[in-house]
Amino acid sequence: MQNHFELFNLPQKFAVDTGALDSAYRDVQSRVHPDKFVNATDAEKRVAMQWATRANEAYQTLKNPQKRAQYMCELHGVDLQTESNTAMPMAFLMQQMEWREELGEARAGKDADALEALDKQLRAARQERLAEIEQRIDADDYAQAAQGVRALMFLEKFKDEIEHSFSAIEDN
Repeated sequence: MQNHFELFNLPQKFAVDTGALDSAYRDVQSRVHPDKFVNATDAEKRVAMQWATRANEAYQTLKNPQKRAQYMCELHGVDLQTESNTAMPMAFLMQQMEWREELGEARAGKDADALEALDKQLRAARQERLAEIEQRIDADDYAQAAQGVRALMFLEKFKDEIEHSFSAIEDN
């Protein structure tokens, strides 16, 4: 079975040409769209639906940098162990604790400016982490890339908390 990159005829590297991905996705979808199979047999309709579902899943995976990195690690036999391996470098954990403290203070004070500053720091850290992951993947160092992906997952979760905090302030 072909992998997501092969499905869309894209080079298997972290940096994805999003224009080419979008175009390839539309091309695959146009060939397997259920409307093209109205007069087909039930089996043909089922296969078309499976391909459409697979194309959607592949597209969503490759479009999202975190999911793409995770997928590439798994393609190369590296299990991210997201449930069992939560070990992180001490500096990363200390940064997380500082940010959580800042988030708590910003929430308590309903301080949108403090949230904005925290969000800006987080975006920069996320970009830095993505660049590091790309470098590791390009060097075929999937074990270290997996460590970066696990850290990125922490950052994504924290990003969601910041967004939720913005919403809570706006709703008041």
